[in-house]
Amino acid sequence: MADEASGSRIPGFHKLTREERLRILAQRAHLTAEEQRALEQALPLPLATQLIENVVGQHALPLGIATNFLVNGKDVLVPMCVEESSVVAAASHAAKLARAHGGFTAHADAPVMIGQVQLLGVPDPGAAEQRIRAALPDLQRMANPPDSTMVRMGGGLKGLEFRELDTVRGPMLVVHLLVDVRDAMGANAVNTVAEGLAPVLEELSGGRANLRILSNLADRRLVRVKAVFDVEELGGERVVENILDAWAFADADPYRAATHNKGVMNGLDAVVVATGNDWRATEAGAHAFAARSGRYRSLTRYRRTEQGHLEGELVVPLALGTVGGATKLLPSAQAALKVLGNPGAQQLACIAASVGLAQNLAALRALGDEGIQKGHMALHASNIALLAGAQGKEVEEVARRLVAEGHVRLARAKEVLAGLRSQ
Repeated sequence: MADEASGSRIPGFHKLTREERLRILAQRAHLTAEEQRALEQALPLPLATQLIENVVGQHALPLGIATNFLVNGKDVLVPMCVEESSVVAAASHAAKLARAHGGFTAHADAPVMIGQVQLLGVPDPGAAEQRIRAALPDLQRMANPPDSTMVRMGGGLKGLEFRELDTVRGPMLVVHLLVDVRDAMGANAVNTVAEGLAPVLEELSGGRANLRILSNLADRRLVRVKAVFDVEELGGERVVENILDAWAFADADPYRAATHNKGVMNGLDAVVVATGNDWRATEAGAHAFAARSGRYRSLTRYRRTEQGHLEGELVVPLALGTVGGATKLLPSAQAALKVLGNPGAQQLACIAASVGLAQNLAALRALGDEGIQKGHMALHASNIALLAGAQGKEVEEVARRLVAEGHVRLARAKEVLAGLRSQ
């Protein structure tokens, strides 16, 4: 475990000024002055104009640091990019609760992505499958050029799967190309392989190739993370029972599961965005995976341990990259990865999934104890104070009074602010 000067435990971190927090972060992550500026400043407009079309400006989101995370025995400070109040605080608190029993234990599968080639009008799908399987060595030679960086690092086309679909447009044979993309998210690499092999698959199958594109249901690239949360630290037996009942509700009812899983993604997506990865792909894959049984269910599972503590588990497909794409282009993403210790793609997935589990546990604990609004509204009150026009120390005082009164409303915030200024 890391020592106090480099670990993820920073007592009172949330009470420090922004400048003090950045100084501590820079010391622990060995950030250069340029990397600190990348975390503080907006994306340079010349770079923004190269990333997307019709650029007129940029949209900024807050970047916070989640503390207390211990993942696979290693302390890590976690950058989280999110606009919703309480997310960073809740994840940090849940991570603190997990430390007593070793933190988070996570494992990520090999980074294998699926490229789909849709074949139409195949006269004999069974025979086509046999011919394509027999041609795998030739397909691998075509898809895995020796000068490819991905291939040199052990990646490339590894195998094939087949799906015969009966659709409203008629039968289809879909070939899954299983591509190990190493430390990349993999979209460009997989699409290149699919498009390059489509003509050969047409010839082997006797059909016509239509779509040739990756799938964002990356169920060959699963992350499994577990953590044990102490029963007393959670608030006692009643809270644990309430959490278990809340989880059972989500696992049985898609209406509850949608909000339950949103809690997972609150934490997970914040890490994905901070590191320049594709959060839309992450969302699509996670929710499709949650419905893999034919019914939309919880992504997490909870149970009691033999000692009476609460064990949480999250299994989720997670295609993240640490090389290429926006991750490589965005200075803030590069700085965020350095804060994380410059992890590889699998290690980054383990960290992100740990944050997802922590955030889900924190939400269930709030629901099963004082209710979700108490902690959430305490932080939301600061936003209302800002909307009312409060500045500097006024923000904290207006928010404190709103919470004390139990009326976090803009009109009341304006009244409180006016009263402060008239004193």
